[in-house]
Amino acid sequence: MNLIIQGLNAVLSQHTATVQSIATMSAAEKIIPLKSNAVRLENVQCDASILQSIQELCLNAQLDVYHGPSRQLNEFKLVAMDMDSTLITIECIDEIADMQGLKPQVAEITEAAMRGEIEFQESLIRRVGLLKGLDASALQKVYDQRLQLSLGAENMLKRVQQAGLKTLLVSGGFTFFTDRIKSRLNLDYSHANVLEIVDDKLTGKVVGTIVDAEEKKRTVEKVCQELGISTRQAIVMGDGANDLKMMGVSGLSVAFRAKPVVRAQANVALNFVGLDGVLNLF
Repeated sequence: MNLIIQGLNAVLSQHTATVQSIATMSAAEKIIPLKSNAVRLENVQCDASILQSIQELCLNAQLDVYHGPSRQLNEFKLVAMDMDSTLITIECIDEIADMQGLKPQVAEITEAAMRGEIEFQESLIRRVGLLKGLDASALQKVYDQRLQLSLGAENMLKRVQQAGLKTLLVSGGFTFFTDRIKSRLNLDYSHANVLEIVDDKLTGKVVGTIVDAEEKKRTVEKVCQELGISTRQAIVMGDGANDLKMMGVSGLSVAFRAKPVVRAQANVALNFVGLDGVLNLF
């Protein structure tokens, strides 16, 4: 088993004492620099108590730590990603609501749903209902003016695509955004909710099946079936409670800037580095 320690800044030069302390605590055989902001501690010995102490030490130093076996990227065939607050920095529905002057009300429901305090379907119906009557042009404004890719997203996708992995964007958000991102980033698959628009205005309703936690999991399973692979050959990234089911069937689950309930259940939590931090695990 290895420990991968990474941060936004140079790890070995700026966190020398922390890395040395962790190496001693874990009885690491070697410290291998991966790049300036990441190191691998090889053949470590960590029981649950030691690992918890290491995780707390890293959290205080704003470092991400992963404990696991050596893996090869070619073990995997698919990368499945949540969109809002994972592949992109915003929650699209909150920004749409801002066009209605309703961002605080909608954002409060979004946060409760991501923490797992409200069922996702109920939360989506409530939030979309508040958007009734909004001019559909607000969607394009959000895409043009507010939507940004998360740190490291483009580099991560470039590397996994070069390695031959397929890509899936599966979102409890809306096809207006997933369709554009799929085209922009040359993704292979996408699945999201369809907002009903009549006479260029939002009706406050969603058309068809709501993409909740169960539907996200079904989508990952369906795409894996189409590719002729096991879900254990999928890397799944998310941040909210509605991502847990699809993360649970994956071979590697990645919590990105995630809620505590998600971090606790994921194989790896990236709290500080970008999405491309996942590449340092391989």
